Amino acid sequence: MIRQQRTLARELVYAGIGLHTGNPVRMRFLPAPPNTGIVFRRIDLAPPVEFPVHVDFSPAVSEAFRNTTLTRDGHSIHTVEHVLATLTGLGVDNVIVELDSNEPAEPPTGSCEDYVRRIKEAGIVGQGAPVRYFEVKQPISLVENEIELLALPYDGFRISFTIKYDEPVLGTQYASFDITPQIFEEELAAARTFVLWDDVERLRAQGLIKGGTMDNAIVVGAQGIMNETPLRFPNEFVRHKILDLLGDLTLVGQPIKGHIISHRSGHMSNGKFARLLASAAARADRTYIGDAPLAWNIRDIMRIMPHRYPFLLVDRLVEMVDGERVVGIKNVTINEPFFNGHFPDHPIFPAVLILEAMAQTGGILLLSTVDNPTGKLVYFLGIDGARFRRPVLPGDQLRFELTMLRLRKSGCKMRGEAFVDGQLVAEAELMAQVIPR
Repeated sequence: MIRQQRTLARELVYAGIGLHTGNPVRMRFLPAPPNTGIVFRRIDLAPPVEFPVHVDFSPAVSEAFRNTTLTRDGHSIHTVEHVLATLTGLGVDNVIVELDSNEPAEPPTGSCEDYVRRIKEAGIVGQGAPVRYFEVKQPISLVENEIELLALPYDGFRISFTIKYDEPVLGTQYASFDITPQIFEEELAAARTFVLWDDVERLRAQGLIKGGTMDNAIVVGAQGIMNETPLRFPNEFVRHKILDLLGDLTLVGQPIKGHIISHRSGHMSNGKFARLLASAAARADRTYIGDAPLAWNIRDIMRIMPHRYPFLLVDRLVEMVDGERVVGIKNVTINEPFFNGHFPDHPIFPAVLILEAMAQTGGILLLSTVDNPTGKLVYFLGIDGARFRRPVLPGDQLRFELTMLRLRKSGCKMRGEAFVDGQLVAEAELMAQVIPR
């Protein structure tokens, strides 16, 4: 399906203590407008300070600190990776995370499953605006000693990870998952954080893991796992490393289309790799989005539609509700090639092309209901009740409003209306179906 930006349906409150600081904290997850991204806001500071989730606000830190930190104006928020992994894993693009301390609350089991439960209770809603992915076009790599990270082109988002420890209970583990909300919830969210017993005293001496207990972490000693509870997965350790990497990759600032392969990476190397990806993303997309936050620009449309000049007749989408409604814009200029012959001394936008532009707008609405829309085509089967109320001339802006009347596997029926300056200029009912490209 065409992926829209998403936010929370309503506010949720989550309270607890921070894993490393041990500080009590009350968090509010607030819905946010399209193109906001994920932003943490510390309200214990005066005035409150906002921390956008991006590599620009995440300093390189020592691997010994075992967490991902955001900084701004001399202030910090620590250990954000589990919140970020949950939001990214569930496909939440825009949210304000408000908190009255310097570290999010660690879920009671050391996994993300409690975050998932609460966010699903609040609900996740589409916002009509398209997601602007960072699409990996060529290999991007980071190699440091025994650590390797690699991004490859991939039609989707996948993370593969290998861990290698001397401790027998950890050993070498490998896992690979496509990252979707369902897979995140079922395969990754329950994987708990872990720590080696030999590291516990060192971390405590550094003033860390003040909120750590045997309930919110797996503790691995020389003789094996020291917790009474069994592992949730045979390879739970590497699954949690995938979860951590997913959270750290949120620092890129855009959802990723690509296959990320990691060998023994941690938060510091993950952060460095996120910087490489963010730099590549900045070079790849210098498009001006404009003031309308819900708009799909021509590049977004061309990613979905196969039409090209001179027959792509939709310039912009300003509203999209999956499977229900779409609003598109066509700017009519004297430079349209058909005005040379229709008519040389009296240019009028051809009525059949008004229907074609309406049909293309409706085609995007139909493609929003299917998986892998870039691999599909829309064939139109019929037009009923077409009426043309007034001529459309160079300089006009056509606004197409299409509503889904009936949607079935075999096809759909839509009602379309075209307006210029608020006046109805054309209308029709369109029938169409989706076929493989």
